[in-house]
Amino acid sequence: MLPDPTILAFDTSAAHCAAALLYAGQFHVRVDEMARGQAEHLIPMLEAVLAARGLKWSDLDAIGVGTGPGNFTGIRISVAAARGLALGLGIPAVGVSNFEAAAYGIARPVDVVISAPRDQAYLQRLTVNGAEPPMLLGPDDPRPEAALAPPPAPEMIAHIARTGAERFQTEAARPAPLYVRAADAAPSRDAPPVILP
Repeated sequence: MLPDPTILAFDTSAAHCAAALLYAGQFHVRVDEMARGQAEHLIPMLEAVLAARGLKWSDLDAIGVGTGPGNFTGIRISVAAARGLALGLGIPAVGVSNFEAAAYGIARPVDVVISAPRDQAYLQRLTVNGAEPPMLLGPDDPRPEAALAPPPAPEMIAHIARTGAERFQTEAARPAPLYVRAADAAPSRDAPPVILP
């Protein structure tokens, strides 16, 4: 690993735009709370985070991105942005699940539980050698007694940046959204357009 990589990490899987810049061994974190509008807000916010330290996009060694679980649209926004930036800048992008970020630095095995809509929860057991498949718990399903809950957003985004710094030189796969449940969206009721011969 580079001694002091410059990593920009971001996440929009919850009601916020969160960013962490790891630069010269120091973290610079910004979390803007917002229920909607992340798509328009994310890139200008990231540019402001870089500019505050006198950096440009070309100074980055890698991108870190939160891949969920969480808000479907929010996950797609940040993962698409990370993949586009990585492609355009010619640098790696590292996807980090919210389960991984929540358990950063914690001894494994450990169960991580993340709140989900309608009193549900996402659960994943992180093992010494990887992770078991994540699951969705219903309102009445028992939660593991010693389960770990995610820390506040500033700490979570810093964990995503740290993980990106540790893995960017060996990560081969492009970031992909982590969806644990099916989308809530219903198909459109509008008739499809008529295709003319």
